[in-house]
Parts: sequence; structure tokens; C-alpha cells
Amino acid sequence: MGTTVFVTRDFAHMSEVAADFVIKKTIGILKAKNGAVLGLATGNSPTGLYKHFAKAANEGRFDSGRIRSFNLDEYVGLPGDNIQQRVLHPESYAYFMIQELFSHLNKKFIETRVPYGSLIDQKTLIKELKENKNDWEFKGTDAGKSIAIKAKPASAYLAWIWKEILDGYSRKIKSAGGIDLQIIGVGGRGHVAFHESGIPFKGSSVLLVKLDDNTIANAVADGHFSKKSDSPQYAISMGAELVYQARTVVLVANGQRKTESVTRSLLGDVTPEIPISHGQQYAKQGGELIYVLDRVAAGGLLANPKELKDRGIVLKNMA
Repeated sequence: MGTTVFVTRDFAHMSEVAADFVIKKTIGILKAKNGAVLGLATGNSPTGLYKHFAKAANEGRFDSGRIRSFNLDEYVGLPGDNIQQRVLHPESYAYFMIQELFSHLNKKFIETRVPYGSLIDQKTLIKELKENKNDWEFKGTDAGKSIAIKAKPASAYLAWIWKEILDGYSRKIKSAGGIDLQIIGVGGRGHVAFHESGIPFKGSSVLLVKLDDNTIANAVADGHFSKKSDSPQYAISMGAELVYQARTVVLVANGQRKTESVTRSLLGDVTPEIPISHGQQYAKQGGELIYVLDRVAAGGLLANPKELKDRGIVLKNMA
């Protein structure tokens, strides 16, 4: 179906335009079949979209009781003595979704799922990785790397993580019929969820990711965690390969920090260095790729209208 880029004035306008598209698309999906499956993201970028989406649901524009959702990612190693405490930790992505969307719906989704990172005990994971080095290998060329667990590992714990946590999440998505519409943001270096820059595309269904030290240090410096030992060192994340299996992917981005990665993702090469560049291949193979950007994040694209046209990308400047 190709790529369309909507350029908006600012965060508020971006949120309205993105929500309008998502709401209309959801209405269309629910007219065509019994239920809709949405892929959801955390972070600041989609928060305004979620407010408009919940308002539309509560006004009866569509039946939110016919929707299932799957989130992109979740931390491993959140503070807490048990699974419940980790899931409800204020920095968990499950808690974020409750705060930003789920609690605002008068009629709840049929089912909501977040990757099962809170089921993993980080201390046990670190011990098993250390004691079973032949069971896994790092994949990636940059600081953040995925941990690829090999077939038939000696560690029963790592085997459980592969079968139930990683493959288990992708099986749940498949059994739901796949994701109809996936909402994503983008990191400053072009990463989607915790599919960090440099992690290869091949085999990137659901990933166990070792967070780089800079990410951990920033989480403490930004006040999300009081000290390094409280900050998660790992995460579970959909990889780009799985993200771009959705029937429609909507990327929302604003601000100067996103400009370079947004530009390179559409006008540069398809490369794991910019994970969202996988969207180029996705669109060529018939996927519907939608970018909703503020005019700052869209700066590099606006400067190259001819190249966008040559690549068959539709630019709709609403700024």
C-alpha cells in the first residue's frame, strides 16, 4: 500500500492527526470483522493520541470491547519482591498503559498484553547467562545487543525464557490473527521499542535485550530509578521483523532529536543501524506505512520533496 507522511504543526496537532487516522482505521477494521488487534507503544509520543482514542471510544464511535492489544516491550529487572510488584511498578510499561489509556476507557479491551518481562527474575537470568555461556550469543554491532538463546540450551531457565517468554508472546499474537494496526514511536538513533541500533533484522521476532550501560545510567540520571542497582539491565521487546508484520504501521514522532533518524529511515538505506528503516521494505511488500510527524521531526523530509516523490512516498503537509 506504500508510505504516506503527514506533517503537522506541533505535538498537539500531531496527536490529533494520528488519532484521527487510528480511530477511522479501527472503525473500518471493526466493520470488516469481529474484532481488532492493536499493537501499542509507550513513551511520550503516543500519549496525546491515546487521550483522543479513549475519548472517541467513550463517545461510542467504536466498540472498545471488541479490541485486543499487544504492547511492544517491557523491562526485565524492575524493583519488586514478586511479579505483581514488578508489573505495578511506576516505571513498568504495564503501569504506563494503565495510566495513559486503559484506565480511561469506560469499556475495557477484551484482552491487553505486555511482553512477559516481569516474569523473569533478573538475578536468576544473570546467573544462568554466566554459567551457561554456550547456550547463547550476543547479536548486534552497537552497545545494546540482543541475547540469542540457542536451540536446546542446557539451562532449563533459558529454555523456559525462549519457549514461554519470547516465542510465547509471538505465538499469542499469531493466535489472535496478527496485528491489524501497530503504533510505534522512534528513538533518537532510529530504534523501535528495544530493537536497538545494530541488532540484526533476521530472527528479530521477540527479543531478549541487554541494555547498554548508557541507557541504564540515563534512567538513573533522569530520575526513573534511584540507583543503578534498581534500574533494569534487560528488556523483552518485539523486534523490527515482528513489528512490520502488522497490516498497518503508524509511526508518531516529534522534536529535533528524531529528525535525523526519521529522515534516514525513508531516504537512506535499509539498515539495522536505523531499525525503523525496515519500514521501506515493509511498504514495498504491500504494507501500509504511515508517518505522523511535527514539522521539526519532518525537517529533513521537507527539504527533499523530489526524492520523496521519486521513492513513491506521499507527503501531506498539514503544518
